[in-house]
Amino acid sequence: MNIYQAKEEIANTVKAYFLKDEQGNPKIPELRQRPVLLMGPPGVGKTQIMQQISEELNIGLVSYTITHHTRQSAVGLPIVSKKVYDGVERDVTEYTMSEIISGIYEYMEKTGHKKGILFIDEINCVSETLMPMMLQFLQVKTFGNQKLPKNWIIVAAGNPSEYNKQVRELDVVTLDRVRLINIEPDLDAWKIYAINRKVHRSILSYLDVKADNFYKVYSDVDGLKFVTARGWEDLSTLLYSYEELGIAITEDIIYEYLRDREVAEDFLSFYDLYMKYSKDYEIELILKASVDAAVYARLNNAEYDEKLILINLLLERLDRDFKEANESAEELKKAKDSGTDYDMSLELKVGVSSEMASSNLDNTIRFIKEGLDEGSMLIFITNLTLSENAAIFLLNNPNKNYLEYADKLLINSKKTKILKDLNK
Repeated sequence: MNIYQAKEEIANTVKAYFLKDEQGNPKIPELRQRPVLLMGPPGVGKTQIMQQISEELNIGLVSYTITHHTRQSAVGLPIVSKKVYDGVERDVTEYTMSEIISGIYEYMEKTGHKKGILFIDEINCVSETLMPMMLQFLQVKTFGNQKLPKNWIIVAAGNPSEYNKQVRELDVVTLDRVRLINIEPDLDAWKIYAINRKVHRSILSYLDVKADNFYKVYSDVDGLKFVTARGWEDLSTLLYSYEELGIAITEDIIYEYLRDREVAEDFLSFYDLYMKYSKDYEIELILKASVDAAVYARLNNAEYDEKLILINLLLERLDRDFKEANESAEELKKAKDSGTDYDMSLELKVGVSSEMASSNLDNTIRFIKEGLDEGSMLIFITNLTLSENAAIFLLNNPNKNYLEYADKLLINSKKTKILKDLNK
């Protein structure tokens, strides 16, 4: 399944495990609350979805990369205590509290979250001495003699063996006690996340053209090469910062994030085009319906890449309008909900920002209809639909032109199916 389907499955699991009967007991007994085991390639977004689930369900999240731990920190240190058996006092080895378990208690004290998820990453890459402890933990939810606190759920993650030479195979006894979820890279699913995380539009444009370069891990005569979703997102943050500082982007800089020289070179060429077209096309004039005839003439002979970049430049600009309108509307709502007098200029601000965003959207749709083609309109409407800012705005400010094209173009779209899955 893709990363968003996995997210939904884990969120549903958490809800089911926390469900209580009339006496306050879990409807699924703790013994039957299998830990979730996510298996998928590195950089696909396993950690990210855990953070999203924690925020959306308002529960705690404590994360550990288990390969950073020793047996002592995971299990605790041995101590000798006195026990009486059959009237005879004997020395017995016990353990101090695991650093991981104590970390959960400290987190609960600090945040007030009494329920949550313990996320253990790289579960199948631990050392040989720690592996038995990990298997015990997945099977009976204890480290040494320290049990996981009540109302805390285990989610573990690992990489398949083809991505990591240190991977240790999990035995059938362990696998029969977990809920195994296999995740595959999926560009359409990632784009929903990327659009709303404001991943640089040059990256989104590029991957629309070169989808095969979204995720790859392989070896050739020159060694290991890889490009991951994490690499694209981290590169995006650097692009924004370097642009603000006026620092040139080079192939070597891109290669630090995308460890495939051909992909790094190819993306740099595309990025340079993106920056060039962002200056060539006067986006504000398009939004205000003041487009020169020369623009339409240029688009008539433009390559696909140029049209795609222009669409993403328009989407990026519109997103700012939607965000501003949404923030103004939310500010007004809070003022009204407070029950106190508020500045009436807020209502005017909401009206102006909403009207401007709607007008800019109408003018953009008209421009694409007149100057581009139906394929370009499909890309525009699809990406608009994936934007959280756009979705909130259009929910509160229905747009006839958008709805007309959405109904017409998105019926059989794979991205639409993903959206429906997310909005169940």
